[in-house]
Amino acid sequence: MNYLKEERLNALAAEYVVGTLRGKARLRYQKLLMQYQIVGETTAKWEEYLVGFSDGITPVEPPHAVWEQIQHRLDHGNSTKPVSNVVEFEQAKQARWRYLSFLSTAAAMIFAVLLVVMMPVADEEISHVAVFNNADNAPLWVIEISESTMDVKVTSAFAATTDKDYELWMVPENGEAPISLGLLPESGFEHFATNAILLNGSIAALAVSLEAPGGSKTGAPTEVLYIAPLVSV
Repeated sequence: MNYLKEERLNALAAEYVVGTLRGKARLRYQKLLMQYQIVGETTAKWEEYLVGFSDGITPVEPPHAVWEQIQHRLDHGNSTKPVSNVVEFEQAKQARWRYLSFLSTAAAMIFAVLLVVMMPVADEEISHVAVFNNADNAPLWVIEISESTMDVKVTSAFAATTDKDYELWMVPENGEAPISLGLLPESGFEHFATNAILLNGSIAALAVSLEAPGGSKTGAPTEVLYIAPLVSV
């Protein structure tokens, strides 16, 4: 299961923040938090969104009479306060129920949001794959392309060059100049939007070039390191 799909990740992040993601599912999500930056960013977004529900709540501190009434009912002490404390207790009780009512409304709103984001969404089928291997034929980047998403995974065999970036290019079949798809990640996993040209059959291969920080300054590959066929699956 791809936990990094946008809809599924939003649903998991919302459950994690609310606290309804429990057991092994919560442990699995915590591992994803340590592995992928996008998981942390999505979790932070939901924390900011859901915490906003409490901004309009005015804190209510129960009067001392509340605790006296509790002690009285539990026979842990004798209440010697005047009858006016009973009035204070009733006022505090009403304030408490107003507070709980507000929380219930907020919880209902959160639940409604979760129902929307957790609606099952059919995973898009992978239509094309490209794998960039090093000289020892070990995979460095694995690229999976669907109709709307290009997923790039960096393998453990990859060793980054600290003062350089790696740029991904499309190589057209008609011999025209390569087209940049942006900088490749150097660790973990990253999503990109699929360029429509990748799906129309006019791309002969993908290529990776070594560039100065920030990518090519000329609009063309500087030093091509790897070329991989774009395979239809």
